[in-house]
Formats: sequence, C-alpha cells, structure tokens
Amino acid sequence: MNIPNAGRTMPQPGVAPHPHAQSVVAFGEALVDQFRDRTVLGGAPFNVACHLGALGAHPVLMTRAGKDAPGEQLQQAMSERGLDRRGLQRDPARPTGRVKVTETAAGPVFDILSDQAYDHIHAGLARMVGLLVHPEMVYFGTLAQRGESRRALRELLGAVDSHVFLDLNLTDPWVDADMLRWSLRQASVAKLNEAELTRVGHLLALDGATPEARAGVLVSDFGLERVVVTRGAAGAWTLDTDGRIESVAGQALPNLVDRAGAGDGFAAVFILGTLRGWPLADRLARADAFARALCQIRGAVPAMQDFYTPFIRDWQL
Repeated sequence: MNIPNAGRTMPQPGVAPHPHAQSVVAFGEALVDQFRDRTVLGGAPFNVACHLGALGAHPVLMTRAGKDAPGEQLQQAMSERGLDRRGLQRDPARPTGRVKVTETAAGPVFDILSDQAYDHIHAGLARMVGLLVHPEMVYFGTLAQRGESRRALRELLGAVDSHVFLDLNLTDPWVDADMLRWSLRQASVAKLNEAELTRVGHLLALDGATPEARAGVLVSDFGLERVVVTRGAAGAWTLDTDGRIESVAGQALPNLVDRAGAGDGFAAVFILGTLRGWPLADRLARADAFARALCQIRGAVPAMQDFYTPFIRDWQL
C-alpha cells in the first residue's frame, strides 16, 4: 500500500508544542482516499491536527480506525508527526474509513463509504480523553455525526469547558437541518464557505438577502462569537456579535496544483491564531496565505516539515 505522507519520517517541528494551555481536540473522521494508483491519508480532523502539530500547538486527533493496514498507517503517521495518540481508538470489527476516488475529465468523483470505524467513536473513551486533555479548543465537523459517533461528540463536549470551532464541511447525503442546528448551538465559531452559507440559509430558513445578513442571523440565532466565511481565491471574511466585518482580499493563484485540504489549512491557522491571541486581521490574512500555499502542492498535508518553516519564521512561532 502506497500512502504518501505516511511512510516518511517527518523532521521534528521547528517550534516546541505548548502543553495543555494550547491543546486542541480534533474530533471526527480519519480516512484514506483510494485513488487508482495511490492511497492518501486524509479527513478534515486529521489534516487540521497535522497542521496544528507542525506549527507548535498540541492537537489530539480523536477518531477511530480499523485494525487493518490503513489503520496501522494512520497510527504510524501520527507517531512520525509527533501527534498525541490518546484519542486514537482501534475497531476490531470495522474498517478504517475509506473514500473511493474516481478521476474523470470533469474532476474527481468521491464515494464516501458508510459504516466505517470513525462512525463508531466510543463515547466513554471520548469523554475520558477530553477530561485528561482539558483542551482549550474542540474542532469538529458534520460527517462524523452521521452515525454513533454523534453520541461520542456530545459526551466530549459535555465533559470539557473549551471554545468550540465548527467547520461545517457539508457532505451529501449526510446533511440534515436538525444536526446543523445542534452543531451550531455548540459552537463558538462556525466556519463555512459561500456555497455552504447559502445552503445553510435555505435549510434553516434564515432571513437575510445578502451573505452578510445571513451570517448575522447565524450569529444571533445560535449565540456564536463569529462566523468565518471562506471565498476560495476571492479571500475570506468574518462577522462577529456586534456585526463588525473583517475581510482579507483574494489574490490570483498562478501556480495552482491542488485545492484539496485548503479549507482545513485555513481552519488550522485560524485556530492557532485564536490560541495565540493574534489580532483578527492577522488571523484572517495568515489563514488565507497558508491555504493559498497549500494549493501550490499536491495533497492536503505536506510530506515534509520544510513547508512550514517560512510560516514559523514569519509568524515568530
């Protein structure tokens, strides 16, 4: 099995992790994307955890993998990247999450398989790890809530007192209004792209003729601190409880290679900036710059630590 980014030893990060005070639990799916000629580790929580670890935070990936070859590769990759493995559960009966990828002329087609190990994260273990880690932030999305892992997420959030970062990452056919409402009520910050903001507006019957108005309704109706909206090459913006908007303008991407995981990279850096107390304008600009850099390499997570070195230097991490 050829899994890029998993079998190569990562040099040690250029910045020491901050224990406990800057711990982040990244809850949800860890999986393998199965292409015709290669298999790649992925899943938004895995990607976010890898970036946070490389940039000096203390991520704890809370997921479940099978007792199979991809599960071994995931465990090995986490060890090589220095990630805390206390949140990694192993399932003797179900496979490590898989996504079958078919590359077509119109772009890749993804078949996200059901009833995978990450759909069955054990609730009691999730609660226990949350109590041990005392995270300052919990990151989660929607895909891992399609099965029994929804209970584990509830147990985790009920056990900790932390900020909560919701990265919607809406994935059909596992999108429903009740799950969205519950997720938004748990969150401190909700991140979504423009298309998702429009869709959530329809699903939840939100008032507002403009994206900014819909974001304002999300903030007020669900008690959010802020909504962050990404716009791809056009940049990003955020709106807070007072209706203030901060934005970063987009730039051309002349060396576009792969957009995969750009949103996960954006989320990781925005979370890092929140933990470090960066000014909001810096959080947005740095998250956007990091996402753009990811678009210039193949894959969602760099294979080598060298990718992170300029950011560690420029951000004085």
